[in-house]
Amino acid sequence: MSETRSDGELLRAIAADADRHAFEELYRRYAPWLTARMRGRCADAGIVDDVVQETFLAVWRGSARYREEGDVAGWLWRIGARRLVDALRGDGARGRLRQVLARLRHRDEVSAEERVLAGVEHGDLAGALTRLSPELRAVLQATVLDGLSTREAAVLLGIPPGTVKTRALRARKQLREALA
Repeated sequence: MSETRSDGELLRAIAADADRHAFEELYRRYAPWLTARMRGRCADAGIVDDVVQETFLAVWRGSARYREEGDVAGWLWRIGARRLVDALRGDGARGRLRQVLARLRHRDEVSAEERVLAGVEHGDLAGALTRLSPELRAVLQATVLDGLSTREAAVLLGIPPGTVKTRALRARKQLREALA
């Protein structure tokens, strides 16, 4: 019976020897968790599946290097989160708005943000969102629409928490002005 290897041992074997068995073990260990977590951030299962595959492909190719700081799950999440943001940016603001509105239609409880969004004419909101810079839209998407905490949004976007707070304030101010 073989001994279960630690995450660090698996990553070292993948990096040093391109150990396929180590890679498969790491994938079995973390792919379901990463997929479930990504699906909480993106309603498009196809995008999520692509992002998870790209995340593990980066590990296999060695373009993502684990520095043995923090846990492996957090490291994989940072890689995947950045790829998810890139994928969503490529989808454009209108695609993200459609995705958010589709999620809103399927929820049982209506939040304050959803009531505000429902009360605003969709064309005006879409226009106001497209006028925001990509950085402000990404923070607004993560914190308001996806419901992430400042810390989670910082990890997802790869920026400091203080920057998330500042951008969220600027985005809300610009939206209020555009919709007033």
